[in-house]
Amino acid sequence: MESVSQYQFTFARLDNFQKQWRRLILSHVNPMEPIQLASTRKAWTTAIAVLTGLVLMIVCIRINPPEAEAGVSLADLSTPVSDVFRPTIPNKTPAPGPDPAGMVWIAGGEFSMGCRAPSEGICTLATMNAVNDAQPIHRVYVDGFWMDTNDVTNTKFEEFVKATGYVTIAEHTPTRGEFPTAPPENLVAGSMVFTPTSQPVSLDDPYQWWRYVRGANWRHPAGPGSDLKGKENYPVVQVAYEDAVAYANWAGKRLPTEAEWEFAARGGLAGKAYVWGDEFRPGGKWMANVWQGRFPIEDTGEDGYAGIAPVGKFPPNGYGLYDMAGNVWQWCSDWYRPDYYQQLVNAGGVARNPHGPASCYNASDGQPQRVHRGGSFLCTDQYCTRYMLGTRGQGDIDSGCNNLGFRCVIDGKVSVVVAPSTVVPVGYFPNFAITRPIAFNPNSNFSISGPKLIRQ
Repeated sequence: MESVSQYQFTFARLDNFQKQWRRLILSHVNPMEPIQLASTRKAWTTAIAVLTGLVLMIVCIRINPPEAEAGVSLADLSTPVSDVFRPTIPNKTPAPGPDPAGMVWIAGGEFSMGCRAPSEGICTLATMNAVNDAQPIHRVYVDGFWMDTNDVTNTKFEEFVKATGYVTIAEHTPTRGEFPTAPPENLVAGSMVFTPTSQPVSLDDPYQWWRYVRGANWRHPAGPGSDLKGKENYPVVQVAYEDAVAYANWAGKRLPTEAEWEFAARGGLAGKAYVWGDEFRPGGKWMANVWQGRFPIEDTGEDGYAGIAPVGKFPPNGYGLYDMAGNVWQWCSDWYRPDYYQQLVNAGGVARNPHGPASCYNASDGQPQRVHRGGSFLCTDQYCTRYMLGTRGQGDIDSGCNNLGFRCVIDGKVSVVVAPSTVVPVGYFPNFAITRPIAFNPNSNFSISGPKLIRQ
C-alpha cells in the first residue's frame, strides 16, 4: 500500500470516522443507540486529537506567519505556483447537439482545481479539515459534457425502479460474509440516518448523531415512519455508489468525474471560495441549504429549510446548475485518495480528463471509497465546511445516508441519442436483463458495464 504524508493521514483518519457508518455501526451491539467508545478507543481518539491540534497549529503558523507585513499578500511571500489559482480557459466549441431534457451543456476547458487554505480569520479545525486533501492546487483540462441541472429526484429514481425492478443496497439484508463481526440481530436491511442530539456533545464522536435505522432506504429516508409524500421533487438519498451507477446506466448517462464536477461547480469563476463567489451570504442572502444553529442539536432553518430541501430552491451558478453546494452530497466516479492531487502535480503539466487514481487509499477501515462533492445540509463552520468550493468528501461504496445523492452527465464527444427501439445487448450487463433502452456511447472513455439491474 502506498503511503501518504502524516499530515494527510491525520486528517483523513479523523474524517473517515464519519465515512464508515454502515460497517462499524452494524458491528455495534445495539445499532439503534449511540456508540459508547471503549476507554482504549477514547484514549486513542484523544491522542489523535492532540496530534491533530499540533499539526493544525503548525499549519496555521505556516499560513499566517507573524512576520507577514501588513498589506503584503501571503501568496506573494511564500505561496508556490501550484497553490495559485489562474484564470479558467473555457473551450469555445458549441454543444454537439441540443441539450437533453433537464441538462445543460458544460463546454469544458482548462482550470485550476483544488481549494486554497484560509489565510485570513480564525484557523479552525473545520476549515483545515475541509481543505487538507484538496491541495495542492493544480491545472486540469476537461472535455465538454452535459450535466443534470439538478440532483436526481425521488420522482426520477422511482421511474428507474419501476422500469427495472432494481433493489438498492439499503433494501438488501446484510450478510455475515459482508459484516463478519456484526451480531446476528443487526443483520437487517437499513441505512444511516442523521439524528439530532438533545444536548451539546463532543464533535469528535459523530456516532452520537448517526444511527443505523432498520428499514431506512430511498423510499423511507429517515426510517419506516418516513415516506416520500410531498417530496417528489426532493433529491433521492440513501443511495450507495452502485445504486447511483445503476441509475446512470439505465438513463444512458454516467456519474461525473471529480474534475468534471468541480469545473461545472465553478461556473466559470476561478479561485472563489464558494460556488457563487467569495462572500458567504452576499447581501445577507442564503445561497445554499446548510446548517444553522448549534450542531448537531437543531437546524433552525434560517435559510428556509430545516433539513433537506427540494431541488432548485437556491440560486444557480454561472452555468445554470442548482445545489452544487449544500443540500446533499453528490457521488463522483473517482476512487478517493487524500494524496491524489499531489500525484497529479508530481506528474507535471496539465492533467487532461483525469479519471481519478487507479485504486483507493483508505487510511482507516480498508474499505473501497469513492469521492463525494458539494457538502450537504449538515455542513457548518462548527464541524464541516465542505460547502467550500474545491473541497472533497468520500464514502464507502456500499453505504448511503440521508444526506447523500447524485447527479449525472453525458459525454459530449459524440451523440448519445438512440432510437427508442434500440436495446443494448445483454452483454453490457452480464447475467442481467435490460428492461429499458439504454443510450450507449461506444467512443466514451467510460465503461457502461456496471452494477446489476435485474437478475435473470
